[in-house]
Amino acid sequence: MTSVLAVSQLVKTYKGLFGPEQRALRGLTLSVPQGAAFGLIGPNGAGKTTFIKVLLGVVRPTSGEVTVLGGDPQDTAVRARIGYLPERMHLPAALRGRDFLRSVSTLKGLTVSDAQLTSLLERVGLRTGDQRVGTFSKGMRQRLGLAAAMLGEPELLILDEPTDGIDPVGRVEVRALLLEEKKRGATILLNSHLLTETERICDRIGVLDHGQLKLEGTLDDVRKAASSWAVRFEGEVSAEAAGFARSDAGWTFEGDVVGLNEAIDAARAAGLRVVSITPRTRDLEAVLTESLRTGP
Repeated sequence: MTSVLAVSQLVKTYKGLFGPEQRALRGLTLSVPQGAAFGLIGPNGAGKTTFIKVLLGVVRPTSGEVTVLGGDPQDTAVRARIGYLPERMHLPAALRGRDFLRSVSTLKGLTVSDAQLTSLLERVGLRTGDQRVGTFSKGMRQRLGLAAAMLGEPELLILDEPTDGIDPVGRVEVRALLLEEKKRGATILLNSHLLTETERICDRIGVLDHGQLKLEGTLDDVRKAASSWAVRFEGEVSAEAAGFARSDAGWTFEGDVVGLNEAIDAARAAGLRVVSITPRTRDLEAVLTESLRTGP
């Protein structure tokens, strides 16, 4: 499968003027396939912003390899194929929404008609492009920034907190919009503290902490990585001797697949019959919390 972005042994170290150097990224290796919606999660200071800056060609890595859309992120031709929504946008207050999008399209080397701008504004939930940006609410500014990122139907969308300041109804609209972009074939890299939104949009997840990738994979696999299993036995039986614990839903086992199989063998040797085995999934909050327990 083609990778839209791939990094190998990525290291970024910032040298302090008066203090020790700080290593923001520590040998990060990651590949995101074409058409995926990848959610990057982690605590503040994990290295997420530095990683995004490296992908955008804004920051050069200290060492390691970086490939974005098959090329060097420093290449302007590669940058032109990326749509970016920063976490903190500084929009010109005097410009009207439509004029801002037109200026962005010029910077990207795009030719966009008024009808196309109107359609794009409507897609992001802005009913008019004639209002000055200075009168926009935070949510409206966020929608305008998203429209700017989507100009020209970029192959890669890098979105930093895309629903920040948007109300719950608006989040539903933005979520539907991003899923439409994914269906179009765009690859999405989403950085958000709203883990529920990340779950609803992304099909792959990466947990970053202290510049290291602690966990990465499909959403289903990551949520099943809890090493917790719900097991049902036939009849009213006790499975405690085999290593199972009683729960409201029956019996549970905490451990990896090898340990589970050993416990199942012990239960069968004791005369118990297994009816079903189901991996217990977690939400992303639990995934993040458990991943961070292992430390840097």
